[in-house]
Amino acid sequence: MKVLVAIKRVIDPSVKVRVKTDGTGIETAGVKMAVNPFCEIAVEQAVQLKEAGLASEVVTVSIGDGASQEQLRTSLALGADRAVHLQTDSELEPLNVAKLLKGVVDRESPGLVLLGKQSIDGDNNQTGQMLAGLLNWSQGTFASKVEIDGNKVNVTRELDSGLQTLCLTLPAVISTDLRLNTPRFASLPNIMKARQKPLESESVDEHLSAMSQHIEILELKPPAPRKAGVKVSSVDELVDKLRNEAGVI
Repeated sequence: MKVLVAIKRVIDPSVKVRVKTDGTGIETAGVKMAVNPFCEIAVEQAVQLKEAGLASEVVTVSIGDGASQEQLRTSLALGADRAVHLQTDSELEPLNVAKLLKGVVDRESPGLVLLGKQSIDGDNNQTGQMLAGLLNWSQGTFASKVEIDGNKVNVTRELDSGLQTLCLTLPAVISTDLRLNTPRFASLPNIMKARQKPLESESVDEHLSAMSQHIEILELKPPAPRKAGVKVSSVDELVDKLRNEAGVI
């Protein structure tokens, strides 16, 4: 079974995000970038499936400008066999991302598609669900456990009310949550080997010209600075402030 993993290039989680001074977007010039953490978990899960003999090939795919190849090379160093780069400089909304990924799925015919439940920049949490809908495939979102059983896959999800386990028929789309696994670090030998692994790149601007854009970002503003905290000397003073100043009790 081939496993396709979609990954996204985002600002490194350790970097403080800054809005551009003109409010047109997020400042990325000179900023450290990384694989979206949820996508990194998806790559780890696919590699573990291959190591367990449940997957025959792991293919990663990313959409973005030429710099996205850096994150694809990272996925290859983590254990993926080859990578596909859909190149464009355009900002994409989740539906168009899903449509482009569907084209790759149609061509690659994987038995399983893994992707992070959301990216830490947009936080939309939509692409996986939309991709499953476009493919008319089974889907399991927010997976904290994945178990392959023949042509079925059991997906345990974390809900507000507890754990829920779904039994999906393959092929399926699964989005990964934080507790599914702990991604490995790429070793230096594997980083060197990743340079020799296949990475196919193609422009998708022609496909995008036929897709509608439904979302327009008008302006971005940084959140208001938090007010300084206040120390209280007693429980009575705390209760008084919560009741008479904050109005929360």
